[in-house]
Amino acid sequence: MPKMKTHRGAAKRFKKTGTGKIVRHHAFTSHILEKKSPKRKRNLRKGTVMHKTDAKRIARLVAYL
Repeated sequence: MPKMKTHRGAAKRFKKTGTGKIVRHHAFTSHILEKKSPKRKRNLRKGTVMHKTDAKRIARLVAYL
């Protein structure tokens, strides 16, 4: 069986933690920021661990990360 290719779009958007969980970035951070509170914008800067049901799909795309 041939090697799997890493999905380059997914590789740029997700990363794996040391324990193998997949981390993603938050949405809603690029524009229309005036109405969002500083606390909300600050929390959106941090990454978050992806839910296990979605992580299973993404793990196939980024198998070698």
